Amino acid sequence: MRYILSFALMICCSFLLSLYMSWWSVAVVTFCISLWLIKKPLWAFVTGFLAILTLWGGLAWYISAANQHILAHKLAALILQKDDPMMLIALSGLTGAFTGGFAALSGSLLGRLLYQKNTPVAEA
Repeated sequence: MRYILSFALMICCSFLLSLYMSWWSVAVVTFCISLWLIKKPLWAFVTGFLAILTLWGGLAWYISAANQHILAHKLAALILQKDDPMMLIALSGLTGAFTGGFAALSGSLLGRLLYQKNTPVAEA
């Protein structure tokens, strides 16, 4: 349940924050949410990766579909050297997904470092 909540929070907060800030605001959101909610680093990465992949891939597809993929066709031909707008949309989604995934992993690892129990070190 915690992962579903963090997934939904990452998508909603990232969308709202990216309306007013730069593209890297998704990293701040996924970092803070995984610092607060997610304890296991692997699940933090997966949750951040999938949340931002869903958000950026969905937004890229929605924006591209609104104009019948005209701009995506031209940019795909220019950047990828082939006329495949869906590959360009997937590349956009993966760029954001890795950004969100690694930021969430960093937040989870920092949370693990900060909130671990202080155990005394035995002297030799």
